[in-house]
Amino acid sequence: MEENRQLIEFTCVEAQQPIGSMYVGVMDHDDLEYISFADVRRLELGVDNREVEDYIGIQRELNSKRENEIGKYVNLVDATFPNSIIIAISSEYAEYDSDSNKMTIQYKDDVAKVLDGQHRIAGLRHFKKAGSKFQVIVTIYIDMELEDQAIVFSTINKEQKNVSNSLVADLFAFARSRSPQKTAHNIARALNSKDGSPFYHKIKILGTARRKDLETITQDTFVKNLIKYISKDPQSDRDFYKRNEKSGKRLPLINGSELEKLPLRNLFIEDESDLKIAQLIFNYFHAVQRKWPNAWNELQPSIILNRSTGFIALMRFFKPAYLSFELTGGIVTKDQFYSIFEGISLQDDDFNKERYVPGSTGQGQLYRDLLELSSLQQD
Repeated sequence: MEENRQLIEFTCVEAQQPIGSMYVGVMDHDDLEYISFADVRRLELGVDNREVEDYIGIQRELNSKRENEIGKYVNLVDATFPNSIIIAISSEYAEYDSDSNKMTIQYKDDVAKVLDGQHRIAGLRHFKKAGSKFQVIVTIYIDMELEDQAIVFSTINKEQKNVSNSLVADLFAFARSRSPQKTAHNIARALNSKDGSPFYHKIKILGTARRKDLETITQDTFVKNLIKYISKDPQSDRDFYKRNEKSGKRLPLINGSELEKLPLRNLFIEDESDLKIAQLIFNYFHAVQRKWPNAWNELQPSIILNRSTGFIALMRFFKPAYLSFELTGGIVTKDQFYSIFEGISLQDDDFNKERYVPGSTGQGQLYRDLLELSSLQQD
């Protein structure tokens, strides 16, 4: 570290994309390592009391094995990192001069957040070739909103198996504009935290320090199976609201066969209607819990009703159950939903892995059984 140094200056090329401007340049690895930090998601007790930036860290946990592997690689004679490392930084610490194409960054510790490349940066700490350079390509976003940081992160990492889909869903909660993802996420969190909810502490919400042995449904599973009744193209809906955030323009309401396919969409479109969607899901699963209290509440390895197999089948059954009341934007009560389950002859002990094999086979079988025993029409 250079004690008297105040600035890092280097040439950058500005690129304009729909998300905004980004700047591509080349930095010495030790400069980048000094100014950057990886905002790793905290999972410790008390996480809910932290600032948003602490709470919503968007990098994966640093893998020491991966760091050491890269540390060995960077000292090979033909080592190279051809892809850019992506960072986000505040204009408080960075300035771009379009006339000279120069980027100036204050030489301060931890002012640039790493969106992609933390393992490469960590590996470069092991670079040992005295007197030689290891420069890296960097892509820089200035004053990037947290929501957009999340989108960049999820776009880069969505195909990587070690990145949780629940993390991507969780990031949407901090979006300013409306979206199906944000609605579904917020409902998951609300139902998981509400005392008396059939989902109380059952959903594996990232960033919480609950008793993990009580959680049987992932946030990603909950969100996906709710969104399918809200939107056929969540990304397009999100884009619409983001483009029309200032005007307040709304998506058009739907009807007929389209509404049968997306029975919760008009509720999503209407103002302040997320509460109605949450109440519907609450009432529906309250009826499930009332009908099969042991299978829903108890944690037994052999019981599938309160796990993904049962939840996904029940969410599929939600549509014909909800549509059977022929309401337009109304709330089906707990008792009304219970009237459907009341006549189903399945008992708590029937929801076992032998009868309903975990996975799509068991989900499909349970859904068909619920349809047949309730005499509802198939979706």
